[in-house]
Amino acid sequence: MHPPRFGLFLLPNDVREAITAARRAEDDGYYSISVNDHFHSPFGGARTPQLECFTVLTAMAMVTRRVKLAPAVVAASFRSPSLLAKCATTLDHASEGRLILGLGAGWQVSEYVAHDYPFPATPQRVEQLAEQLQILKALWTQETPTYKGRYFSITDGGNNPKPLQRPGPPIMLGGSAPSILKLAAEHATVLNIIPPTSNGKDFPNDPVATVKFTMEVMKKKIAALGDLMKANGRKPGEMELGGLLLLGMSRNQHDSSLRDMAKNLGFPDYAAAQRSPVALLGTPAEVRDEIARRIEDTGVTYYLMFAATDESWSLFSKEVLPHF
Repeated sequence: MHPPRFGLFLLPNDVREAITAARRAEDDGYYSISVNDHFHSPFGGARTPQLECFTVLTAMAMVTRRVKLAPAVVAASFRSPSLLAKCATTLDHASEGRLILGLGAGWQVSEYVAHDYPFPATPQRVEQLAEQLQILKALWTQETPTYKGRYFSITDGGNNPKPLQRPGPPIMLGGSAPSILKLAAEHATVLNIIPPTSNGKDFPNDPVATVKFTMEVMKKKIAALGDLMKANGRKPGEMELGGLLLLGMSRNQHDSSLRDMAKNLGFPDYAAAQRSPVALLGTPAEVRDEIARRIEDTGVTYYLMFAATDESWSLFSKEVLPHF
């Protein structure tokens, strides 16, 4: 089993804030830092500050030395495969080999429409992602690769310099649909298992999908992934399993703000939220115990966390992270 790892999912409003948060996360001992990849913030709208993913991660890389850079996740359809390969390679160099390339098929239809990007049905977007993964790997490892697919082609393509990490940065796919599990079994080093986004919403903004995505559902997804990995000649233990979740902590076991977080996510009661794969809520002792249970029960060892409050960040850093 992989060692427990903890990353922070950050939503900086500007580059200065991003740099400050990156330094703090590294000083606190976190394994990785993540930002999302959108034109419109899913947590606001078209007028909410939203930085470009690769640019802000590069700025964060320049002021840190150890922490990994793990976009969660890049919308592959925003960039051509060759541009995506070049962006990832450049960030890998800027970070001295600390990139974990998170990739997904994209889901927020409003930003595609607003900026005139094609937004085909989910099966086609996943097929496009599959071709992009093949081209990425070719550009990272071959001198003049040629590829002709249904959606993308390169002819005597080149990508120099090659990434510092060989044969390329680890690939973290985000999602849980059967088609994503199939791609992960073939290509990914890490799978970030999240509720479905095929209806155009992510889990903080989709209470129905959030509540339905129980620990039992996650375990079935993990079992299906294991079968697919075996079919691809891979051992299931090779895959690092991760999950994106909301972190809410307090020293007060009866803190009403924690109940409010559970209610806002759509849960009928606080206990259900505490058991959910998309939340970690409670006191330091409760959160420590819950993480240990999840690791034992599911094999999920990489936790990408959005800290709901500064207190949540501080308590986790001081009273949970050292335990693991």
